[in-house]
Amino acid sequence: MLYAIISQDRENSLAARLAARPAHLSRLQDLQAAGRMLLAGPHPAIDSEDPGSAGFSGSLVVAEFESLAQAREWADADPYLAAGVYTQVTVKPFKKVFPR
Repeated sequence: MLYAIISQDRENSLAARLAARPAHLSRLQDLQAAGRMLLAGPHPAIDSEDPGSAGFSGSLVVAEFESLAQAREWADADPYLAAGVYTQVTVKPFKKVFPR
């Protein structure tokens, strides 16, 4: 089943985000290589593709896991969480309707 992992960044987290980014991306690449990734990306803090020093306000990952517990376990091991980038992470089931 698909699960949405919705994360909120703490204020002024850009430096910590950049430091932890390689490890964070590695985990996402593993999901993609396993064919389990639907989409992933950050939420810019401002209305811009490249928010520069404004940074990001959070992230969204939609991926396939065997259970909600497994999705939560994966989310809890995110390097951004360990680095203090995220203040909150919500994991919930996701039903893809479009595109078909």
